[in-house]
Amino acid sequence: MVYGLRVIPRKKQGIIGAARAMKTPYGLQVIESCLSCPLLKDRLFCNLPPKVIQALDDISSTATYPKGAVLFVEGQQPRGVFVICNGRVKLSASSADGKSLILRIADPGEVVGLPGTMSGKAYEATAEAIEPIQANFIPRSDFLQFLKEHGEAAVRVAEILSNILHATYQEVRYLGLSGSAAEKLARFLLDLTTETAGRGEGDSRPRVTLTLTHEEIAETVGLSRETVTRLFGDFKRKRLIEIRGSTLIISNKNALEKILETS
Repeated sequence: MVYGLRVIPRKKQGIIGAARAMKTPYGLQVIESCLSCPLLKDRLFCNLPPKVIQALDDISSTATYPKGAVLFVEGQQPRGVFVICNGRVKLSASSADGKSLILRIADPGEVVGLPGTMSGKAYEATAEAIEPIQANFIPRSDFLQFLKEHGEAAVRVAEILSNILHATYQEVRYLGLSGSAAEKLARFLLDLTTETAGRGEGDSRPRVTLTLTHEEIAETVGLSRETVTRLFGDFKRKRLIEIRGSTLIISNKNALEKILETS
């Protein structure tokens, strides 16, 4: 069930061959087969032997969802996992007074709903599409049986769960170890560029494509959107960072690290 939102399901029939682009209401280039997915070699869970991918494809059903669609909610009993084919999904936790904290953003090729599906405990977060997405759903019973039969996939799941644990520790650092708002944002930017940065040609400064809004960054590090916007302005004026379109460049890494030492 996707809450109050339109979903366009398509039944899987073990389709093999090149992915065909289908017209969808959300402008997505739908991937029809796991075997022909362009993410096969790039993502941990997708990079499996063809025989294993075929078995996964056989138990998956795919659908497209609009921005704002909720795949599952925090506290719901686990129905299974979603493998994100296109688009991004926000995983967040909420308090009784309505405050929200982003736990992570899942990109194409990632699996969401994994901890609850594996443990049988309630989903630990709410999964919401932050842009139109395509996702493959695998029911819990089928997924667990698949892992029992395919050790390579089970090892990948263990790696993914370890990565989720690492990300959780990082979240604790933002919220518990950062003394000031400036330190929280500085730590977030340094961690972000350390993990995902590319390098510009002839420019060795750390850089990353920033896909999160100020609101989403605020919900990640436990600040208000206004505070994040103000700090971005301060960091730019002090020439600690540069923003070029969607690219963030760390202009003065030493100065950002100094904020962590003095806060």
